[in-house]
Amino acid sequence: MDPIDEFIGRYLREYDFYAEAARLASDAIKLDLDAAGVRAIVTHRAKESRRLEAKCRQRDLATPYESVADIYNDIVDLAGIRIALYFPGERDQVDKSVQKLFKLAEAPIFFPKPGKTRAGKRFTGYSAVHYRAHLREDSLTESTRRYSTARVEIQVASVLMHAWSEVEHDLAYKPLEGSLSEEEEAILDELNGLVLAGEIALERLQKAGKARSSISDRRFANHYDLAAFLLDRATKHLDGPVTDSGLGRVDQLFELVRALELDTPRKLSPYLGALHGNVDVRPLAEQVVDELLTEDATRYELYRSIQSKYTGRDRAYGGNAARLELGRFVATWILFEETLRNLLPGSSQISAPMSMLKELTISGIINRSQAREANSLRQFRNQLVHGRNVPPADVIASATDALARLNESIRSGSLGNGAGQGSNED
Repeated sequence: MDPIDEFIGRYLREYDFYAEAARLASDAIKLDLDAAGVRAIVTHRAKESRRLEAKCRQRDLATPYESVADIYNDIVDLAGIRIALYFPGERDQVDKSVQKLFKLAEAPIFFPKPGKTRAGKRFTGYSAVHYRAHLREDSLTESTRRYSTARVEIQVASVLMHAWSEVEHDLAYKPLEGSLSEEEEAILDELNGLVLAGEIALERLQKAGKARSSISDRRFANHYDLAAFLLDRATKHLDGPVTDSGLGRVDQLFELVRALELDTPRKLSPYLGALHGNVDVRPLAEQVVDELLTEDATRYELYRSIQSKYTGRDRAYGGNAARLELGRFVATWILFEETLRNLLPGSSQISAPMSMLKELTISGIINRSQAREANSLRQFRNQLVHGRNVPPADVIASATDALARLNESIRSGSLGNGAGQGSNED
């Protein structure tokens, strides 16, 4: 049998598999981008069999296929996702999301390719990045884990570039009445120039939106608005650019500041002073959430209720016992923060736990061993509060007991030695 006929026959039987793999991948990345406040149109599809056969026949003319396996290796977009960005400058966030959600099958492919010019054209042509990847097994349920074997192509470009490329591809590569005329080629090139100019305008529009979001007493309209404000303000605080990839769950932060009636630039600005630039470890949204929670411990319960709407968090904790242990840990952490705050000099304005620990260690009020344990428990607290790698109830209980012992040890040491007189020995 002809390898192409055999391949198409197999693909028709597997079509639903590739369609579902594309849907799962699309849903995952759409949710992640939306959470970070990135505007994009995300679509997906399994390749239509008629077009697939035509593509195989065309490629077979240049390099004949010897087996069905050759075709599977050659055709990389049986399952495909297209991400059309409103603002082309947000590709960095997409890259961050892809790297997190998928296992790359190969390095990303950038267009236009370096060193390649378009003969007879004035403009650069298609500008995009393509990924070939697999969904990570640990992101799937037991019933959907098999879809991790499907290779998915992810195409990322601006909404304008995707539209132009569709027109060019259908006219230039699939002409119904012969090759395009010189005039038609020139018009396509001209349209490409307009698209590239349009992308520059989109970048200016994004900057104008950030400036608008910074008007002092204007309420944030949505989490996209808040994301623009955070990017603009963080750049000023950190003396350098912060890309969208460092934002984190801005959607949940938006719900929190709206509930607390802190949803204007003027009201939220006091909580941005402690921002740091290590956004790969601590995204901006998490840093702001922690400032809000540190100021008022009663906000923990509000934040947990917001998270549960987005992530089904309560179910993730595995029942009432785990939820009770979570509450016990948070209550103990609040007491621990109060202990640290009470040990600081009266003039200190420090509020972040990490900064308080550093200051108290330098001053000798707590020793290095206590500081190491406190930092370890702080990381555990971040996992609980922000929903990363949530452990079972018995692990939470053990951490709560350790935190309570550490709190008592620090309090006893400060009472015995006097503030500022503690030993700095391990």
